[in-house]
Amino acid sequence: MFKSKKSIDKTYGIIGLGRFGMALAVSLVKAGKEIIAMDYDEERTREIREYTENAYVVTKLDKKALEETGIANCDVVVICIGESIDTSILTTLNVIDLGVRRVIAKASTQDQGKVLQKIGAEVVYPERDMAVRLAQRLVSERLMNYFELYGNINLSELLLSKRVVGKTVAELDIRKKYGLNIIAVERGQQIITDILPDFVFGERDTVIVIGKEEKIREFEGSLEERE
Repeated sequence: MFKSKKSIDKTYGIIGLGRFGMALAVSLVKAGKEIIAMDYDEERTREIREYTENAYVVTKLDKKALEETGIANCDVVVICIGESIDTSILTTLNVIDLGVRRVIAKASTQDQGKVLQKIGAEVVYPERDMAVRLAQRLVSERLMNYFELYGNINLSELLLSKRVVGKTVAELDIRKKYGLNIIAVERGQQIITDILPDFVFGERDTVIVIGKEEKIREFEGSLEERE
């Protein structure tokens, strides 16, 4: 069983390997993260073992079974059991009681989400969140991706317009004008994270920014104004 974790990186636990849980687990592994994954289904567990040795078939999700897998050693645990509400809530409660610092639970309904929040979990609504992201992309030619972090703070990926090509970060100055911070710039297949004030924007660059939703909208609108 898994007993230790890396000291300099977070370890993630994934409980439930349906479509959402499997996609999450594979994405984390591909991002270089260490995971523990578990499901009651042997075939799903065997599938995830192509990506990690820390994959377990668990028929019961009580505290004892969870402890045996080493899930309490994880920094973040995501409960991906949205359909079985009772199991989802009890598993979430057991993980929280084990002392995991951050617990995220998938919910299928608002009522389920409210209960999960009350017992101390962060809640995600995969279908609703995907629908919101799709709507945002449909109404905007520049918005490539969109993630709501908390409140009205968003992480958004925007395709830059011709009017900013050749300008530097200092010249654009979106921190002062819009209160936005640039996290990274995607240029073709390259992701650039070392964004200095003299960084020059190129044609077809996409910029990943974090900030208030309304300010992101303002910045997006400014890109269209002078094209």
